[in-house]
Amino acid sequence: MGSGSSPCASCKLLRRRCAKDCIFAPYFPSDDPHKFAIVHKVFGASNVSKMLQELPVQQRADAVSSLVYEANARVRDPVYGCVGAISYLQNQVSQLQMQLAVAQTEILCIQMQHHQDDSALALPTQMQHHDDDDYKPFLLPTSHNVDNISQYINFASSSNVIQDPAATVKRESLWT
Repeated sequence: MGSGSSPCASCKLLRRRCAKDCIFAPYFPSDDPHKFAIVHKVFGASNVSKMLQELPVQQRADAVSSLVYEANARVRDPVYGCVGAISYLQNQVSQLQMQLAVAQTEILCIQMQHHQDDSALALPTQMQHHDDDDYKPFLLPTSHNVDNISQYINFASSSNVIQDPAATVKRESLWT
């Protein structure tokens, strides 16, 4: 029998006498009847019993925990269960990675603009207005170059994310 003289939650629900060697008693205590009820509803008592009997004793508690989690997920989402929750979380991670890449790109663009402004102030007047196209001591980023760079950075930082080609990314600037 489970704890004390009280039958375990499974034996209570199934309205049977709880034996001393009841396979459910250590994992479904009488003070938590909902735990077994949901597992029984999704998997069935005989299936759960068979699964537990096939496992070594040291793995049964983890198996029961997994069954309870899966049963709760199946009740919330009968079609996808845990897979639906995992897919939702993976999609959320993907969206957050894209948002992070956009934010990092915007930071880099702002840093480049500040660098451009600082560099333009540091140049002597004759170098700023030099007419010879072949002579360029260094290339200051233009707004066109910054846009191209941000596209490459956005692509490079999110290339490990599977993206839906039909989905559009709404890009908002925090600073403009």
